[in-house]
Amino acid sequence: MLGNVVVGQSGGPTAVINSSVAGVYVQAKKMGAPKVFGMVHGIEGFLDGKLCDLDNYLSDSIGIELLRRTPSAFLGTCRYKMPPIEGHEDVYEKVIRVMEENDIEVMFYIGGNDSMDTVKMLSDYATSKGKKQRFIGVPKTIDNDLPITDHCPGYGSAAKYIATSLKEIIRDNESFGAKKPTVVVVEIMGRHAGWLTAAAALAKSEDCTGVDAIYLPEVDFDFDAFMAKVEELAATRHSVVIAVSEGIHLADGTFVCEVGSGDAAVDAFGHKQLSGSASYLARMIAGKTGLKTRAIEFSTLQRAASHIASKTDADDAYHSGRAAVNAAAEGKTGDMVVLKRISSDPYLCGTDIYDIHEIANVERKVPVEWITEDGCGLKQAFIDYARPLIQGEILPVFVDGTPRHLVMKELFD
Repeated sequence: MLGNVVVGQSGGPTAVINSSVAGVYVQAKKMGAPKVFGMVHGIEGFLDGKLCDLDNYLSDSIGIELLRRTPSAFLGTCRYKMPPIEGHEDVYEKVIRVMEENDIEVMFYIGGNDSMDTVKMLSDYATSKGKKQRFIGVPKTIDNDLPITDHCPGYGSAAKYIATSLKEIIRDNESFGAKKPTVVVVEIMGRHAGWLTAAAALAKSEDCTGVDAIYLPEVDFDFDAFMAKVEELAATRHSVVIAVSEGIHLADGTFVCEVGSGDAAVDAFGHKQLSGSASYLARMIAGKTGLKTRAIEFSTLQRAASHIASKTDADDAYHSGRAAVNAAAEGKTGDMVVLKRISSDPYLCGTDIYDIHEIANVERKVPVEWITEDGCGLKQAFIDYARPLIQGEILPVFVDGTPRHLVMKELFD
């Protein structure tokens, strides 16, 4: 028997993050939770006592299925950094107080690296003070950079969008019969880990030649080598499409986007806001070669495109939410759900629980052995890893020609 619980979402949304909320809700109700609350705008809203009763939205299968087909964070998200415990115990006591006022036994927090740090600190504080409240992390990030877990819910759908969009861009660029190729540079999210940009390799198939070069932040970027590659491709192809991570950087750590536009702004966690690499490189190519260029930045579409979400990804997100509730029912705290791949062909994946202290603030990058020796491509090992994650579709419910979404009114009160 489980008491009242609360679930929150944090950081950048994904196309399937709401499937984890659905998983938490369904399993918590199955375990006898009288109330399943939702945080309105994550821990930041929770500190202000902003909660909603999920029974108002998810009490039937229609609401749950619509939620699973709704992109972004249904509950609202935030990028709030919890302060150090020492000297800020009042903030942690406020979290405990809101939980006590609502008879909340367990908090489930869905997010990435920074969100897992929040789970760690809240759990550490509650444990050190002998509090009964418990905290469980549910993985989420399109960046796929959480350690221990085989992959992160959210990544498969973003990878599917990237591969699909690049196939369409390649088809478009190949349709022109100009004597000199148009060089298209596509910028994909990824600050230090290149998992998303690596997904460009999935565009290659029987009906598509694939992108011509892929540049990840795991490999130092070299302008001269890049231009030599462009000139080589332009001399032999009538279409050139290149994928670059927003986080590509020089050997001294300077981001390419900083070279093009100066210092980048930072968020609450000190992360630089990166964009502009594709635009800068496209201008550089045009200036040095005279070739026609085009820069494309996928930006928010990578995480918001629920119309092409991976069913495998949505199911993994849902099962992660359910596994978190099962862990809570066993009395766990200070842990995160991890995905454990059993088989890639056919794809089978289970869940486990892992100590949050081994996960929070640790970033997993694309293994260098999966990157080609010239630094601008991916080997078959990556394809074998990523291809199963983009399989299947979970289609939206269309009304009057556009997708119908489940919207929480408390976000706008």
